[in-house]
Amino acid sequence: MTKTMHTTNYFDTFIQVAEDCPVQTGEEPPPRAGNPTVSGLQYKMIAQAPYKYTSDDVVFATSAQGRQLDAKATKKERSLVRDEFFSKGQACLRASGLGKRFGWGVHADAEGRIAIYAVDSKRYLAIAKDAGIKQVRAMRTRRA
Repeated sequence: MTKTMHTTNYFDTFIQVAEDCPVQTGEEPPPRAGNPTVSGLQYKMIAQAPYKYTSDDVVFATSAQGRQLDAKATKKERSLVRDEFFSKGQACLRASGLGKRFGWGVHADAEGRIAIYAVDSKRYLAIAKDAGIKQVRAMRTRRA
């Protein structure tokens, strides 16, 4: 019996900031108690390599399981841990603090690779108006 594999990937989709996002410009997520937060790790990974990673790559790499793998882990070990991680449903980037709290929209291209854009940038506005790209919102922090 094979396990069902879940994914967080989007294709040709733009995740706009949440309706209740408290900022008017993109902000780098600050560390908490001197340690980077998951949002901070996601920000750094995506900002340093736009359109290199898929949502699954980012979600796994910034998860506790992904961070526990050291550089010496083999491809097979990494693959097994990743398969186990995605055998259960995971929160997608719509639930990330990037779009909920810190003012970043997430664009996924046709191949599912992602980049982030500050809510006050020209590129954010252009992608948000593009009818050829599916538009969704980051999840609200508070109930409506």
